[in-house]
Amino acid sequence: MTRRHLRAVPDVPEHLADDPEPAATEVARTIVLRQLAASPKSRKQLEEKLSERDVPEDVAAAVLDRLEDVRLVDDTAYAENFVRTRQRSKGLARGALRRELQQKGVSGEAAEQALETISEDAEREAAVDLVQRKIRGRQLPHGDSADDRAERDKTVRRLAAMLARKGYPPGMALGIVKDVLGGLEDEADAFPLDDD
Repeated sequence: MTRRHLRAVPDVPEHLADDPEPAATEVARTIVLRQLAASPKSRKQLEEKLSERDVPEDVAAAVLDRLEDVRLVDDTAYAENFVRTRQRSKGLARGALRRELQQKGVSGEAAEQALETISEDAEREAAVDLVQRKIRGRQLPHGDSADDRAERDKTVRRLAAMLARKGYPPGMALGIVKDVLGGLEDEADAFPLDDD
């Protein structure tokens, strides 16, 4: 690592950038701590950041191992926090969350343990909330004409597709949409659904 190279690295503090031979371990530790201060990260994400900054693999591994020992890097805690916040803010189902965790470099036991924190009831409630938010304030067709039935079917398909993109299985998504829209029919007799 040369001085000029370290000056170009935004995560390296001035006192290390000016050192003609800074300790690679100190540079790596500084990069990791700054990354963690900005937002939680998985070990894999931190490895990628260190690799981008040309930190040798053995140094990166040693620094990350040490930070795991003191629990500053903890994929299990990261996964649990990630699942909780993404499920709450985006209404994602377990399948979508599992894919996102894999993209972040968290899989296996840590991912599964985090996904187990979402109950089926919570997952269903999130899906119902997503559908209700999507139709809130919209004028929904309520007649028995062919156009109204076609529009209802189109609405059901769009809402079910939205849930499928959030990771909900197709059968569950369709059932939730029909339940929500059927509830509207019961409440206001404004949106009848065909049972076929």
